[in-house]
Amino acid sequence: MTDEFEHRHGFPPGTNEVRPADHNDQAAARALAQASLVPADLVTFYDSIGDITWADVGKGYFVDPVGDVLLALKEYGAVDIGADHKASGLVIGSNGGGLSYIAGPGGVIYRTRTASLDEPELDKVADDVRQFLELLERSLARFVAVGEPGYQPSTARQG
Repeated sequence: MTDEFEHRHGFPPGTNEVRPADHNDQAAARALAQASLVPADLVTFYDSIGDITWADVGKGYFVDPVGDVLLALKEYGAVDIGADHKASGLVIGSNGGGLSYIAGPGGVIYRTRTASLDEPELDKVADDVRQFLELLERSLARFVAVGEPGYQPSTARQG
């Protein structure tokens, strides 16, 4: 992806990597599993992947390290994702435009419409972590092929 980046865009690429989980990430994933609102596939993801940083794909895609997810949960609590405030989710990442990705307890991934997490307005972007990662993968593949991310989980509205 970065081979032709500077030639195409006129500036060097930023950080673009999928970092494998280390022992600290795996320990944090086990701790995350203790939170009742965490989908099992998110814990499985964090047991293998430390984080995703694609600063140059579209506006950027970032899946936060599990340690950061735990720290945000401890410091700020879960995010209300239901209209009745009975459902909560975890902020797991963001795009380069300041919008957050939130994993709901059933595994659904949402994106905020604004940068605020106080009473957020949400759009469903994927039914589960696997579908979310597949959407990211398609955006990366299109970016590599034509220089544009195409479908972006950060801007699409589904449901």
